[in-house]
Amino acid sequence: MESVGNIVEEIDRSCGDEQRLEGPSINQKSDMYSTKRKQSLEARYVYGCIFLITNILAWLFRDYGHKLPHRLLSKRVCGAEGKNCVDAGGVLRLSLGCFIFFSFMGVTTWGVHKLQEVRNQWHSSWWASKCLIYLLSIMGPFIISENIIQLYGEIARIGAGIFLLLQLISMIHFLSWCDSQWISDLQPNKCGLFGLFLSTVFYTASFFGIIMMYYVYALDSTCIINIFIITWTTALVTVIMIVSLHSKVNAGLLSSAIMGSYIVFLCWSAIHSEPAMEKCNKRKRTDRDDMTTILSFFIAIGAIVMATFSTGTDSNSFQLKKNEVQSADDAPYNYATFHFIFSMGSMYFAMLFINWQLNQPTKKWSIDVGWVSTWIKIANECLAASIYLWKLMYPLIMKGTAISHEEFVQNANNSV
Repeated sequence: MESVGNIVEEIDRSCGDEQRLEGPSINQKSDMYSTKRKQSLEARYVYGCIFLITNILAWLFRDYGHKLPHRLLSKRVCGAEGKNCVDAGGVLRLSLGCFIFFSFMGVTTWGVHKLQEVRNQWHSSWWASKCLIYLLSIMGPFIISENIIQLYGEIARIGAGIFLLLQLISMIHFLSWCDSQWISDLQPNKCGLFGLFLSTVFYTASFFGIIMMYYVYALDSTCIINIFIITWTTALVTVIMIVSLHSKVNAGLLSSAIMGSYIVFLCWSAIHSEPAMEKCNKRKRTDRDDMTTILSFFIAIGAIVMATFSTGTDSNSFQLKKNEVQSADDAPYNYATFHFIFSMGSMYFAMLFINWQLNQPTKKWSIDVGWVSTWIKIANECLAASIYLWKLMYPLIMKGTAISHEEFVQNANNSV
């Protein structure tokens, strides 16, 4: 009996040694992956704070950079009085530094798919090293010649346009997520009524906003541009609602209601960006309209962060690829895409602060003001409506194409 007991003990000991050699257990691995996943998700907010700090610095350099001691700026690059490194020049240099930082992070995290990879830790931690890289990135452009900065400004216009397109894509993703969450055929009592309530709220807000814009910005018949913009927006919202409710499309009210509100917001933002004209604007503008400027600033930053978080995330966030199964050790979102969108956002915020014009003076406490900004937002509004309508009608068009192809094949067979 003792020999049998010794044999059992030896077997247990050998099994324990094998388990230790094999590594952590399944539960330990699960806990480890959960911790790394949490770190990766929390890292997004740290990067968002870095981006926000850069925006605030750009704002300060634009409005108060001329108060900096001239000895802090390079005379060879910034000029005798530092004019090339403040105002629009300061914004572009900080934007370039932010672009360099996030581009570097995107390149170094390219192709990371698993949580156990070393570069996953680089994305989610090592903050002291990344803070040093960030400081070097935003300081470096202040020793770059003015010609290169002007070239970057021209490129930044293209990058800002790319960002606006990515923002629209993220908006479409968000609408798909809203439909899947609140307009459900499986739980009509829980989801359908709430979705109907939200649809009513958004449509009411849209048409109320249109009425208010007519009242505030189209008081006189001479305000032709404002009347046209608001009327065009009304037509877009109406078309979106009609198409979404068409029996062959049947997309429901919620997504179209949210998109309608978004289009009305773009219309308001476009008109608000117009240069001050008292006869077409009941609210007189001042050089320091603090609350409106701060609100516009945080709306712009929020749009950038939302676009970055949503477009960079995986399918689980917006449920777009329902057939894909994510493994426990998969990265929760695409790191390279995440940093790429922030790099494009760096170009976008530069255009907001300098009103899309490289060499024009900008008033203090103003963001995205001027006719260029206005027409860019109108174009963005039309593009948003076009993309959404195409999303609604694409399945119907493809279905009609498939039916036509089947009929053609059938007629060909009959003729043969």
